[in-house]
Amino acid sequence: MADRPATLGQLKSSGWRSRPVKDEVRENVIARLREGRPIVEGVLGYDESVLPQLENALLAGHDVIFLGERGQAKTRIIRALTALLDEWMPIVVGSEINDDPYHPVSKHARDVVAEKGDDTPIEWVHRDDRFGEKLATPDTSIADLIGEVDPIKVAEGRYLSDELTLHYGLVPRTNRGIFAINELPDLAERIQVGLLNVLEERDVQVRGYKIRLPLDVMLVASANPEDYTNRGRIITPLKDRFGAQIRTHYPLDTETEIEVVRQEATAFDALGMRVQVPAFMADIVATISHLARASAHINQRSGVSVRLSISNYETLVANAARRALRLGEQDVVPRISDLEALASSTAGKVEIETLEEGRDEQIVERLVKSAVLTVFKDRCPMELFRDVVVAFDEGTVVHAGDDIASTTYVETLASMPVLKAPVMELAESETPAAVASATEFVLEGLHLSKRLNKEAVPGRASYRGR
Repeated sequence: MADRPATLGQLKSSGWRSRPVKDEVRENVIARLREGRPIVEGVLGYDESVLPQLENALLAGHDVIFLGERGQAKTRIIRALTALLDEWMPIVVGSEINDDPYHPVSKHARDVVAEKGDDTPIEWVHRDDRFGEKLATPDTSIADLIGEVDPIKVAEGRYLSDELTLHYGLVPRTNRGIFAINELPDLAERIQVGLLNVLEERDVQVRGYKIRLPLDVMLVASANPEDYTNRGRIITPLKDRFGAQIRTHYPLDTETEIEVVRQEATAFDALGMRVQVPAFMADIVATISHLARASAHINQRSGVSVRLSISNYETLVANAARRALRLGEQDVVPRISDLEALASSTAGKVEIETLEEGRDEQIVERLVKSAVLTVFKDRCPMELFRDVVVAFDEGTVVHAGDDIASTTYVETLASMPVLKAPVMELAESETPAAVASATEFVLEGLHLSKRLNKEAVPGRASYRGR
């Protein structure tokens, strides 16, 4: 940063101009829109809904609250807003609240500028350090957000009335930046009043000592719509401060959900092993979440997060890898029999609306079966399998399961030519593991379509004609 101005005089000579933070964000949004770049990177499925509303809010200079259930990228969007700030910003050296060298606010900065004038030393703050965030909890205090008298500074000999005795809270320390509050309704009402006071009236009272802090802060918040709109846990003046209320949502289609999963899931990387997740298996994972969001058996107030799809995808690959390691195979390709492993990754992500013991496992199992059937009907026209059904009706039996080697499925296809064509079309690869996955998918799809009978025990299944 040697080429940047180091004193107030040099800053003036450089032509740098001071702007309110919302004007700064607006100018950077305008630049991005002109360049055809998204204002938020890495957020999928919001191009036609959330992002246009956010663009409008930022261009209008509004404070924003995002309403949505868990797992709808609210926090990711909020944290990404720092990219809309200038990369570097000058402050008075030693300022705890990012004092503007042209318009110092704190007593420390005012005294330094008054004493040194154009020789006032300047330091530069990166945009990542101009973001403050607080998860609202019932025990959040005024001291956390606004500040508190520092007893050590008092012990050093300063009077309580001296502004320099203050230890500033999160909001003043985010002066000239973006301050975010997650789960805003959980903030106690008396704290909401204090927050409103510093943001709207620009004055602060700490231990009976009143100071005026003309802070420049963009306020962004998130909340669950159930808490924000129905329970009345937001004081009206604070609610009125938000110029834009933006409703987020889950992916509207399975294609977007799969895209999010592939972007966010932790890649399985093991030496000597090749991972391939067939499109129909990824589609089943996404469909489970979509069906859960429409299920009357699942509490929709808390939502069904995209994290369910991500966790299920990772678990599916992990179970397939565990099987491959045990069987000595190099190719890791999830199968239908791996779906049983999703019980552990699903249980903690959804809230079942039942008091009956054991009902939750049944509901999850039903969701998985419905997802498999939905994807099978979408991808596999039944007329392709007429000869396959006839072959089973004539006495063919096929065994499937977690402990059956992939090469066994290849041998099965060799003995059933009528099954080979539709399976190979789904497999996307000629590796035995891919063939095994596609075979199990077809067999389970035919069973759920009531074309085949299935006898199942944990880890094993036998398919035969009806």
